[in-house]
Amino acid sequence: MLMGEYSHIVDTKGRMILPAKFREELGTSFILTKGLDNCLFIYEASEWSVLEGKLKQLPLSKPEARAFMRFFFSGATQTECDKQGRILIPSNLREYAKLDKDVVVIGVLNRVEVWDKNSWNSYNDQLSPAVTEIAEHLADLGI
Repeated sequence: MLMGEYSHIVDTKGRMILPAKFREELGTSFILTKGLDNCLFIYEASEWSVLEGKLKQLPLSKPEARAFMRFFFSGATQTECDKQGRILIPSNLREYAKLDKDVVVIGVLNRVEVWDKNSWNSYNDQLSPAVTEIAEHLADLGI
């Protein structure tokens, strides 16, 4: 399980250190792609395969399904860490997530998310007042 929050920087070449704890969980090669809420998602290879299998089941006749698959797969790239534990984030993904320098890397169960630090702080500021209400809705779902 991936969890935790870490602050890092993206260097001028677009590289970022991936926390050691996450490197252990993700293995040597993993998938980096556009995520929701203008962050990036990182999936371990077997988790990506599970997700890929589910998305293959979506009907191509549905415009929403086609749009989501285009969004998700067009930004996807297989990557790995260098000897210093860094990953290279392609420029199109850095632009999408507005990653300039300061980033926050978080673990969310089966994926890692990479956020621009200001975006992450804004997201949390907006979410904080609603957490209790969200928890109540999840309780309705049996969680």
